[in-house]
Amino acid sequence: MTEHITGTRRDWLAARLELLEAEKVLTRRSDELARRRQELPWVRVDKEYRFEPDEGSASLADLFRGRSQLLVYHFMFAPEYTAGCPSCSAIADGFNGTVVHLENHDVAMTAISRAPLDKLQAFKRRMGWTFPWASSHGGDFNFDFNVSLTEEQQREGGFEYNYRRGAALQARGDGGRVAEVAAMAGTDAATFMRQRPGMSAFVRENGVVYHTYSAYARGLDGLWGMYQWLDRAPKGRNETGFWMRHHDMYDKR
Repeated sequence: MTEHITGTRRDWLAARLELLEAEKVLTRRSDELARRRQELPWVRVDKEYRFEPDEGSASLADLFRGRSQLLVYHFMFAPEYTAGCPSCSAIADGFNGTVVHLENHDVAMTAISRAPLDKLQAFKRRMGWTFPWASSHGGDFNFDFNVSLTEEQQREGGFEYNYRRGAALQARGDGGRVAEVAAMAGTDAATFMRQRPGMSAFVRENGVVYHTYSAYARGLDGLWGMYQWLDRAPKGRNETGFWMRHHDMYDKR
């Protein structure tokens, strides 16, 4: 027998209408936060970054592909990995259908990772993805936007992630769950944790590129289509461990 509260349709409707008011407050608050994101100061990007997308060497401006706005997903895939981070992969599973709509609304979208392009292309083929994905291998882009750290920073701390300073102990990345997830990416826990997830937004105006916004960690929750559905399922996220897998690995557990 279920341990959850049960009731009549009238009971349900009364509770649902009360919840609806709270949901409307959240929607209005979310609209306000979106407006505040758009009002953040723009920061000019003067550094010359180079990337390797499928089309060949490209600058940050080239990644706009003729549009005025660019959204970047900082995908955890280091040169030492043999596969992408499973959590990043779960987010990226929703990109294919989104990119075409963004591109027809003056917004380019791309994933960027530190792994060499051939590794990204091979994993992209495995996953059946078609969205743009560029390599920043050998460059500073990931480090400058606080989604990668060096081995020295990992040992000594002092790096920044999610607008907080990180300590060495937090950076080591040892422990059972992290090791389990790292193994899915074909690496060890410490190496895995030298990459972090995030997203960044840019705008191009009069030939100048500006950084406008970045979010990390739980700030990415809204980009996970899967979690938006789970939050509306009867048992919610219902996570007792790291259950996520690359989408072609669920039947191999």
